[in-house]
Amino acid sequence: MNHTVRTRTVVGCTLLVTALGAGVTACGSDGNPLSARPYDAADLISFNGPAEAGKRADPDKPLEVTANSGEGRITDVTARDSTGRYVTGELAADGSRWHSTSPLAAGAHYTVTVSTEDEDGAPGRKTLTFDTGKPAGKKRLNVGFGPGAGTYGVGQPITAQLDQGIKDKAQRAVVERALRVESTPAVQGSWYWVNDKELHYRPKEYWPAHATIRVHSNLEGVRVGDRLWGAKSQPLKITTGDKVEVVADAAAHQLTYYRNDQPVEQIPVTAGKPGFETRNGVKVVLEKQYFVRMRGTTVGIAEGTSDSYDLPVYYATRVTWSGEYVHAAPWSVGSQGYENVSHGCVGMSTSNAEWLYDNIREGDIVKVVNSQGQTMEPFGNGFGDWNVDWKKWRTGSALTNRPQDTPAEAVRLQPRAA
Repeated sequence: MNHTVRTRTVVGCTLLVTALGAGVTACGSDGNPLSARPYDAADLISFNGPAEAGKRADPDKPLEVTANSGEGRITDVTARDSTGRYVTGELAADGSRWHSTSPLAAGAHYTVTVSTEDEDGAPGRKTLTFDTGKPAGKKRLNVGFGPGAGTYGVGQPITAQLDQGIKDKAQRAVVERALRVESTPAVQGSWYWVNDKELHYRPKEYWPAHATIRVHSNLEGVRVGDRLWGAKSQPLKITTGDKVEVVADAAAHQLTYYRNDQPVEQIPVTAGKPGFETRNGVKVVLEKQYFVRMRGTTVGIAEGTSDSYDLPVYYATRVTWSGEYVHAAPWSVGSQGYENVSHGCVGMSTSNAEWLYDNIREGDIVKVVNSQGQTMEPFGNGFGDWNVDWKKWRTGSALTNRPQDTPAEAVRLQPRAA
């Protein structure tokens, strides 16, 4: 669908003097042609958009803009759709050609601004518009973001759940590039593919306290794979509260509560006894439950054995889906601060558990140290994401090996503010 635009009228310096009136010097006050306003660069460039009015471009094909041989060069190209999504691209070193490197969206209206300079160095500009056709395929890839809107602790990861599995790395790159996370204040972060249908996003360090985090998808109308196109997704906005980190030292039998890196409270506790050791590492609060019925059978302890139990538990702060909590344990007060006697949870007196329950929220950090237990799993049993070091976390991104964007290009890739 090659189409060459040939409509430029060359306006010489003499005509400019006539049009602008007496007292205006040719091509600017200093006579330098570079000081002139950009001319219409239509006859200097060609692009592969629709050649006829009413025709739509194939979104499966990359956009290409070329400079006509011997007439100058392209200096910059900016392409975006009506929602503000930018198209990334590469410009040849000699300015002869620009082509898109990210897919076009189907059913979208695009505006392309091309900047040029002719053989004399005079600047030119041309704005092109075109529409893309509807997607040929019928399958849609839906994305759901988590957690729900609200205020969380600084350890809360962002999740993206896909309704169809994506195995191919190139297709994963298309998806990941379209999933945008922006925080105020800004921090460095990255997605990690947990499996074919689930991604987690976290910063290099914890989120800043009192940050605002916005998540949205630019996948709508974008071709992901053969007959698979991105669907519209609901954006997400969350905020963080104070930085709250709870450190439970299983060897010292003490729990220390930190708010914004300052120690606030120290509580005697008991952790998992031999054979039921509490997991080491960083965990993220999943939920709070005022009352939980805890039974040994849920963690594989047979009824009637010496370790079996069936207890009402209050002020329970959950940190794993397999049943690890920080909770009130009035039956073990005599051991708290001295020895570990639990089946894996961190127990404390009822009054201390109530205080902690009132001063902790979902997304806050619970870190267990000096236990003989295994390290918290990164995925599948809650949020153990922070137990993966940053270098390894970055390898979980489909974009890890992409060329690094220049600062200017990184700015251009940002979607327009709503």
